[in-house]
Amino acid sequence: MNTQQLLHEYNQGYRDFSRIHLHRVNLSGANLSGVDLSHADLSSADLSRADLSRANLTGANLTNADLKGADLSGATLSSVNLIGADLRRASLVGTDLGQADLRTADLEDADLRGANLRQVALCGATLRRANLASACMDGTDIAGVDLEGANLNLLRSFDQDCETGTFHRWVTWGSH
Repeated sequence: MNTQQLLHEYNQGYRDFSRIHLHRVNLSGANLSGVDLSHADLSSADLSRADLSRANLTGANLTNADLKGADLSGATLSSVNLIGADLRRASLVGTDLGQADLRTADLEDADLRGANLRQVALCGATLRRANLASACMDGTDIAGVDLEGANLNLLRSFDQDCETGTFHRWVTWGSH
């Protein structure tokens, strides 16, 4: 399937594109709100400024994808591969990134307010000036992560479990 076919089917109301192979596809600025791209191959895709709000990207391969300025608010990106992805200025408000692989990803100026970042791999990621207010980071190792200027206001899980309110210390600050 090519870009035009996907956009045509989406505009006709079709939303299930799970397991599709779209390596290096250009969907820059596309409106794909609510789309199901679970387990899709979107490696090296250009999704900059795309509207992927409320999309299902569970288990998708987004290695080295360009998601600059994309709207991923309310999306499900659990167990997604975002190694080396460019998420600068992306909106990830309320996004589920549980168990995602974000190693070496660039999230500079990204908005992650209220996002689920449980057990996320962030080694070597950049989160400069990212907004992590009220994000949940249970079990996330942030060693080697650039957090310069990041908003960590009310960041959950340093002291309190995101669901139960139980106090603990799961976030790893040390280096390996």
